[in-house]
Amino acid sequence: MNSEAPDRLPDIGTLDELGKERLIETLWQRLWDERARSQRLAERLRDLEGKRDDSRSAEALLSELRQANAGIAKADPPSLRVRLGKLDFLGSRAALAVVGLVGLFIALDYGAGWYQGRALALKRAAELGLEQAAYSTLILELINVAYEPDEKSYRLTMSMENSDPDQPLYVMASPVRVFEQAGLSWKEVPSKAPGEQEAGVVELTGRRTFETVFEPNLEDWTELLPGYMHIRFDTNLMVSPRSEPEEDIVERSDPYYVYLRPHPATTKTGDDALSALDTPPIFIPMPPH
Repeated sequence: MNSEAPDRLPDIGTLDELGKERLIETLWQRLWDERARSQRLAERLRDLEGKRDDSRSAEALLSELRQANAGIAKADPPSLRVRLGKLDFLGSRAALAVVGLVGLFIALDYGAGWYQGRALALKRAAELGLEQAAYSTLILELINVAYEPDEKSYRLTMSMENSDPDQPLYVMASPVRVFEQAGLSWKEVPSKAPGEQEAGVVELTGRRTFETVFEPNLEDWTELLPGYMHIRFDTNLMVSPRSEPEEDIVERSDPYYVYLRPHPATTKTGDDALSALDTPPIFIPMPPH
């Protein structure tokens, strides 16, 4: 660090921040050096006290000490104090401005974080409410599976019900997909919605039924229960509280399993289990598995 002070105090107004800092460091270093020098001289003077033969050396040290003290006193003249006071005042204003800006940025960042957190919390609450409505308020039920007159196809009837009519739900149901088990795998079989059935989004305030016609046409179907095919129905619903949703939409998918009796015309011969029943059921619902 350079300890030499300038002969003349420069115009502080023309200095940049770095120049001001260097000037202050130089002046403080000079003051510190002079005070250290004065202290060393005073210690030497105390060592020489009481020694008559060193009186001339003591007088020389006293003279040097007075000059050092005078230099220290001159290191902080009134004009310098005024200029440094102006510098401190300007520095205080700049510091206050910086502190104010930092505080403003912190407040803005906190406000933005709070707003984003609240928006995310409200969005998550809305999503949870919609999921609750889609999986609890909306009740989906398999009602019946019946033979079709062509002795090949079946008609599946299901219902969906809004258990809270005061809160309408808008539902778009995709066609039900039907799978038949063959061996250890599931193979999809032809299925379609009847021609008269409405398509698109429906407003659900109560109960509504929908149907699917399908044909389990596999020859190597798996017979887990004697005389019955193993069938799976996959439903897919898009649920929203609005008729024209944006992000407020939930997808619900459910599988339903039944044992399904083949048409009488195609029933396997020698089926003792079925022959023991007067009226064997067409289908036997199974729990999800």
